[in-house]
Amino acid sequence: MPVLNEERHLRTSVRHILEQEYAGELEVVIALGPSTDRTDEIAAELVREDPRVHTVPNPSGRTPAALNAAIKASRHPIVVRVDGHGMLSPDYIATAVRLLEETGAQNVGGIMHAEGENDWERAVAAAMTSRIGVGNAAFHTGGAAGPAETVYLGVFRREVLEQQGGYNEEFIRAQDWELNFRIREAGGLIWFSPELKVSYRPRPNVKELAKQYRNYGRWRHVVARYHQGSINLRYLAAPAAVCAIAAGAVVGATVTPWGFVVPAGYLAAIAAGSVPAGKGLPAGARVRIPLALATMHMSWGYGFLTSPRSLAKKVIASRRPAVK
Repeated sequence: MPVLNEERHLRTSVRHILEQEYAGELEVVIALGPSTDRTDEIAAELVREDPRVHTVPNPSGRTPAALNAAIKASRHPIVVRVDGHGMLSPDYIATAVRLLEETGAQNVGGIMHAEGENDWERAVAAAMTSRIGVGNAAFHTGGAAGPAETVYLGVFRREVLEQQGGYNEEFIRAQDWELNFRIREAGGLIWFSPELKVSYRPRPNVKELAKQYRNYGRWRHVVARYHQGSINLRYLAAPAAVCAIAAGAVVGATVTPWGFVVPAGYLAAIAAGSVPAGKGLPAGARVRIPLALATMHMSWGYGFLTSPRSLAKKVIASRRPAVK
């Protein structure tokens, strides 16, 4: 578990691991970044309470460095990646181990099932699990089991992690995609299954959500430059929307009011899309879904458009060849 400022959910996340319906041995290795809240204190309490819980330092705070440190400190042949705000379903590990055996895959993963604890988080969760929010990404919206380019989090055979040298620590984001790319390049199989579900707690406010999705967009452009041919229309939708809305606003303000048709059309589209996405939610959550959608789209698009080439060059220079 790579953790940084996870005081809200860390204890519950670890409890969901320790209470797994799994017959084999379990250990939990928490890699502690430089948190500014009570994360370290809570982790120390968990270590005292259960001998299966251990911690390792991650002074850089980078997720891939945390993952590599935790993997190195662990000892079992199956490695399960969990985040500090992710809640495993009760049979997650048992199902993942079975799928590894049945499919022969090197990594299996499932659905990132966003769930909120208040109206804002419920709105974000609805946006993150709707096609208008994230397109047709199977690990967000579900789909049939089968081979995949990448999966959410992942349950790995330890031998493949050691063979590939772990995560590339230059990939501050999108490190899962890069590692899975190397595994596939070496002839390995990545397997998605809707049987696997992790409950995910969304970011608690607009600012944190915007930061999260700006980083997603920024690093997705790095991936596109790192691996030509990995981009598709779904990834270009948000940056195209940002450009179109900005151009429409400029034209509307300087040339003709008809330019405002573009941003107005976008607002109408997300308002309409919010209706099915918010089905069954309380009114307070439903009215916040358009804001969540706009924050996700615009932040992702802005991050993609402003991603510096220098960042991609640095990452490409650290490229690791897949180990066959």
